[in-house]
Amino acid sequence: MKTITRSARLREGLLAIGVVCLLCFVASGRAEADDGIVSAVQDYFLDWFDRVDAAQASQPHWITPLVTVTPRLEQELRLDYLHESIPNGATLNNYGGGKGLELIPTTTNEIILGIPPYEVLNGPNGKNSASGWGDWPFLLAKQRLLSANEQNGNYILTFFLQGVAPLRTNKLSNDAYFINPTLAFGKGWGDFDIQATVGAQLPTSHANTLGHPIITNVAFQYYIRPVLWPEFEVNYTYWPDGARGGISQVMLTPGAIIGRIPLYKRARLIVGAGYQVAVSPPARSKAPVVPTYRSAPIVTFRVAF
Repeated sequence: MKTITRSARLREGLLAIGVVCLLCFVASGRAEADDGIVSAVQDYFLDWFDRVDAAQASQPHWITPLVTVTPRLEQELRLDYLHESIPNGATLNNYGGGKGLELIPTTTNEIILGIPPYEVLNGPNGKNSASGWGDWPFLLAKQRLLSANEQNGNYILTFFLQGVAPLRTNKLSNDAYFINPTLAFGKGWGDFDIQATVGAQLPTSHANTLGHPIITNVAFQYYIRPVLWPEFEVNYTYWPDGARGGISQVMLTPGAIIGRIPLYKRARLIVGAGYQVAVSPPARSKAPVVPTYRSAPIVTFRVAF
């Protein structure tokens, strides 16, 4: 039988103590690292509204138009309602407008988490009616490139990228995913401002029929203190290809927005309404249907925070 000397036992004991100490040191370091990560996450959310305030202090303080997506970074919950009159005699009620929760995670970024619109299609003479969830603009990300508040130039330039997913509801879906890149900009002169976007809708399928429309929106606003923002928007769409290739439409949208009315602490109420009407081209009886709808009253409800 092998005899274990006292010195060997001492070395083994010291080795065991060393291993235990090393394990304790590693565990302690890991715990401190985990605590650091947890602390960083906590600090990020604790400082959220400070970042929001900093982001909005460095840009113009205009209000978001009815149709044109603002180049500003905004934080709010938004829902819209549209009642569209379609050239074939049908009507479409759109509840939600594809809007949703808008958040400012950094001082130069915004993300919009869209809510699928619920749509009710009433066909002419009660025929071909349908209801369900429309295509889902699930995410829009903004990257602000340039900005200056009213005291330092009163302008802004922002890039958007939006994703839209089909929910394949009968008669209410394009049955295609879309990627929509957009460049947005704005300039103010005192209480008057212009906000505009130029972008494209890029379907990932059915492009031969859907085409790649180019969409331009321009909003003209004037601020009447303390809470009234009358506006006039021009909404232009051109189809270079697809079933509507070579065709364009122009819609005009007069309206007014009231806001920002204090509710509670940071919460501010914003409401607005307008009437969108197609002025070009005249409604057609044959496919492709242009304009896509003749007219639409629009109502918006928002709570900024």
